[in-house]
Amino acid sequence: MPTITSSTASAEKLSLSELIALGVGGMVGGGIFSVLGLSAQVSGHAAPLAFAFGGVIALLTGYSYVKLGLHFRSDGGSFTYLEHAFAQRNIAGMGGWLLLVGYIGAMGLYAYTFGVYGAAMLGGRLNAPLTSHLLSSLVLLVFLGVNLYGVKASGGTELILVAVKVAILALFAAAGLMTIQSNRLTPLLDKGAGGLIMGAALIFVAYEGFELIPNAVNEMKDPERNLGKAIFVSIGVTIIIYIGVALVAVGNLTPEEINQYKEYALAVAAKPALGEFGFLLIGLGALLSTSSAINATMFGTARLGMAMAQDEELPKVFSYTERTKPIPWVSLAVIALVTLVFVNIANLTIISSFASSTFLLLFIAINFSAIRLSKTIRARTLAPGLGLTLAAASWVVLMGYLWRHSPQSLYQIGLFYAVVVVAELVFSKRALLARGPISS
Repeated sequence: MPTITSSTASAEKLSLSELIALGVGGMVGGGIFSVLGLSAQVSGHAAPLAFAFGGVIALLTGYSYVKLGLHFRSDGGSFTYLEHAFAQRNIAGMGGWLLLVGYIGAMGLYAYTFGVYGAAMLGGRLNAPLTSHLLSSLVLLVFLGVNLYGVKASGGTELILVAVKVAILALFAAAGLMTIQSNRLTPLLDKGAGGLIMGAALIFVAYEGFELIPNAVNEMKDPERNLGKAIFVSIGVTIIIYIGVALVAVGNLTPEEINQYKEYALAVAAKPALGEFGFLLIGLGALLSTSSAINATMFGTARLGMAMAQDEELPKVFSYTERTKPIPWVSLAVIALVTLVFVNIANLTIISSFASSTFLLLFIAINFSAIRLSKTIRARTLAPGLGLTLAAASWVVLMGYLWRHSPQSLYQIGLFYAVVVVAELVFSKRALLARGPISS
């Protein structure tokens, strides 16, 4: 979930605990509630290891974000780092577009998750697919209205929401560990090593969020000490949560149940230990998490679109705001509309694959930027190099999986990326081959 920070927004500096909450809240969003079943279906008993593998890539990339963030100290985050790393400015522009569509993909996943969990909680009283689409659309329209009106949750409220959803998942993991059937966890690599990597690639969007922390480098106490700690601790906490949740899900559900309920397998996995209360608890947690995530993502993505328009990366109309409020209403409306269409024409595999693929590509670019700027930012190249290699390998495996099992999904994702490239070249007013490296 993107965020736009400002040093004038508050005289208060963010503490280490608040920064960790920001990172954990950004990662433990709505995605885990729906992609867990998908990961278990692909990686089998190795689903907990798949989440661990994704966490390793996040940790390695986190090192790059720490070094880049401390050197450039910019609220622009990833977009700024790409601008400094590449003399060809269109590359940074494409990075901005990639961020934009990546966040739209993540918001689509949150809306999709809200719809399937809402429909599941309503039971068989209504047509489930139709109800799911209606709920997904409704939640997007509701938060479009909220953002157009100018209402957003306070920082204190967001911290409470983060605490509540983490507590729900922790309760689920603690209770579910008591009912695990060990025979459902062996053999460990029942889907092979390829299934493990594929599972990690497919759910990588679940680690999107820690990259928000460097955006707040100018708002935090003692960045030299706290930036790195916040990134690594938040990723570590998230890895532990994900491994515990995945372990309980795989250990309590049969492969047939995972295939049948993959879109809300987490809620079904809560039944053996907590009964119907567990199903409802996880369902409410999913609705709470996705609602919060949609609101925050829509708020930040619209402002990213406005900033890109001001930099001539989007049509000028995206920078239009209301007369009495600094609300980018055109950007909000277009982003919500694109997400609305996306979530209603794509299935879970396409949505998750697109979002995960996009953030894998972004992390490849960030690690490559850290390598290119290693002398400038005083970074060692081992961690960025390993992070780049693992992210690239995961992306290739993901594309290979889609080629074999869902070529139509691959074509659609390729079309999205083609639009990103064309959009940057069309809307950028810079010469295609113009070079003007930014001084560091």
